[in-house]
Amino acid sequence: MYERDVLAGNWRRPLKGTIPQIPAETGMVVEDADGGFCGAVVACDKESVTLEDRFGRRRVFPLEPAAFLLEGRRVTLVRPAAAPRGPRRSASGSIVVEGLRARVAGESRIYVEGAHDAALVEKVWGHDLRVEGVVVECLEGVDHLPAIVEEFEPGPDRRLGVLVDHLVPGSKESRIAGRISSPHVLVAGHPFVDVWQAVKPSALGIAAWPAVPRGVPWKEGVIAALGWNLEPGDAWRRVLGSVTSYTDVEPELLGPVEMLIDFVTVSGQDG
Repeated sequence: MYERDVLAGNWRRPLKGTIPQIPAETGMVVEDADGGFCGAVVACDKESVTLEDRFGRRRVFPLEPAAFLLEGRRVTLVRPAAAPRGPRRSASGSIVVEGLRARVAGESRIYVEGAHDAALVEKVWGHDLRVEGVVVECLEGVDHLPAIVEEFEPGPDRRLGVLVDHLVPGSKESRIAGRISSPHVLVAGHPFVDVWQAVKPSALGIAAWPAVPRGVPWKEGVIAALGWNLEPGDAWRRVLGSVTSYTDVEPELLGPVEMLIDFVTVSGQDG
């Protein structure tokens, strides 16, 4: 009377093709159809799913067809689709412009005191600067800043931003910066004696930057206090190499650099 034996095989399982496939989302409560273990999904990979019951006990099950019950219905659990990736972030935290071709540099500039300042700014903000077409140049000190500003001939579409070390009240740097009055020039700075200090000690695996006695060259004093058997150039490469993103840099540097980038990229018609 029958084309096949209705009792042959695993008669408890519906025919292949009728079992819905359900993504094993975290928190979903299911029951092992054969053993009766009931729990919430806490992990899932391409081969197995982990359930945790209300007592905190966990069991790992293979992802095989029709192995679970969801609200009394037999289902096949499958690995959830990977969440869509968000936009990539640059070292400064900005959204990466994919396929970027550096914009032709405009006339505006950012000046920094030395090569180490320039290298750190490039490490963190290099992508942003290329997007905006901003060039960073070295001053080699700020002693002649007023003359350099005059020679630059700043204007509404030719702005100048200057990053200064140790820009604190009463310092030589603050007195020099106070002599700049052009509305097309912005002098901003950080409180550190040297830009090395703008790198967080935790990034280097040290507790703090050591205090250097007055009269001792700062870099050499730091190297000696840290016990580094390195020349200053090699020590700087260690410091710079510890920086992977803005999170490794102190806020006292982040704010001024962001301010300078914004200042030199604003259209003259806007300001």
